[in-house]
Amino acid sequence: MIMSSTPLPLEGEGVGGWGGRDGPSDQMPVTRSASPVPSVQHPASTPTQPSPLEGEGLLNSKFERAPRIKPGGVQRARRLRAEPTLAEARLWELLRRFEVRFRREAPIGPYVTDFACHRARLIVEVDGGVHRREDVALRDVHRQTWLEGQGYRVLRFTNDQVLLQPETVLDAIRASHPLLREDA
Repeated sequence: MIMSSTPLPLEGEGVGGWGGRDGPSDQMPVTRSASPVPSVQHPASTPTQPSPLEGEGLLNSKFERAPRIKPGGVQRARRLRAEPTLAEARLWELLRRFEVRFRREAPIGPYVTDFACHRARLIVEVDGGVHRREDVALRDVHRQTWLEGQGYRVLRFTNDQVLLQPETVLDAIRASHPLLREDA
């Protein structure tokens, strides 16, 4: 075994110098040799493309996580499942006829939807009289825009439509997606 009088670089310092020093070192000469693995050239960072060293990494909209449900949302969904309105209970009976699975009071992102079929990317909402108020209607528009941005189609029915015209509602749901056209 051959002993060297020059110290070896410490872990993380790499070959060719003592980490962090610019220029030659009197302790160990800087030697550069051709690396067996070709180096990857990274483009200079721009304001729209931060450097991975800045903590941003290589994330983009494709890999970003959807917003989580608001605090207390899961408990709210459980309570709503346990206490459905008359129209929601009737629509649930109708939706159970389909072979694809619907979920009641399903949390999606920061929202809790009345009924959701993830496979068909369909959300069915049953709106009571409170949804005619201007502030609630505006909130519904923002909510629907966000859900559609996630790839879902949103169908809205009033309580009266579900209770007085259930077959019309069922036909509209059936026509919304090919997976729903045949029921059990």
